[in-house]
Amino acid sequence: MADETKKPSAIWETIKTVVYALIVAGIFRTLFFQPFWIPSGSMKDTLLIGDFLFVNKMAYGYSYASCPSIRIASVGINIDAADICGFLDGDNTRFWGGEPKQGDIIVFRHPVNGTDFIKRVVGMPGDTVQMKDGVLHLNDVPVGLEDAGNFEEVFEAQGPLRSRPRCENGVVGEGASCLKSRQIETLPNGESHAILNITNQRSDNTGVFTVPEGHYFFMGDNRDNSTDSRFPPQVRGVGFVPYENLIGRADRLIFSSAGRSMLFFWTWRADRFFKALE
Repeated sequence: MADETKKPSAIWETIKTVVYALIVAGIFRTLFFQPFWIPSGSMKDTLLIGDFLFVNKMAYGYSYASCPSIRIASVGINIDAADICGFLDGDNTRFWGGEPKQGDIIVFRHPVNGTDFIKRVVGMPGDTVQMKDGVLHLNDVPVGLEDAGNFEEVFEAQGPLRSRPRCENGVVGEGASCLKSRQIETLPNGESHAILNITNQRSDNTGVFTVPEGHYFFMGDNRDNSTDSRFPPQVRGVGFVPYENLIGRADRLIFSSAGRSMLFFWTWRADRFFKALE
């Protein structure tokens, strides 16, 4: 009899433990760090497909976008951050807000569809931004550029999406070397980082964008393969990103997987453990 009495109690204690653990994990993710796995090549070679990192949510304070979105398509769960913390939305402000600096790598919510993106902020409020012949111009002044050889990778299916890279050296076969020109770009505040070039295309020459107050202009480091602020959000870009849509800053990789899943530990890249981001 004693055993039968204890059994329901043990089950209930287990349920409570799981619930408490989920609550603690939810609070941790909302307030401190959010995991992020890089799904595309728009930030190569700074970030590779399969890189895993934690986003520092304390860097810029908190807004409705700090709440996690919970999307599990296989079981029909689609809970957006705005559904949880929508009462904080609409004023483009943040609690304990901190300003990003030019060159920060930031995860943010897409202004229209709410998807999480990761890009580099290049244009600050009030700046003018323009691309001329593939060179970024800020306030009508070209950024500093220095040639840095080629970025080389294998032409093969990458990550869970099995996407193949675009190559500057033309159409190459499976397993061949895929090359992109690499340069070091230096922003007006002295921040430097690598950018890649694949080809000459329309996004290498744009009109002049004037960044509104309370908004930011983002670009990917893989300039010819990035959906970013050069394109309007209603089409295939992100446009200007409001301050309240910032989620957090990416500072350091935890590890990186070259396979279809981050659980495939035998595909982890040994040279990217705890790598600082620039």
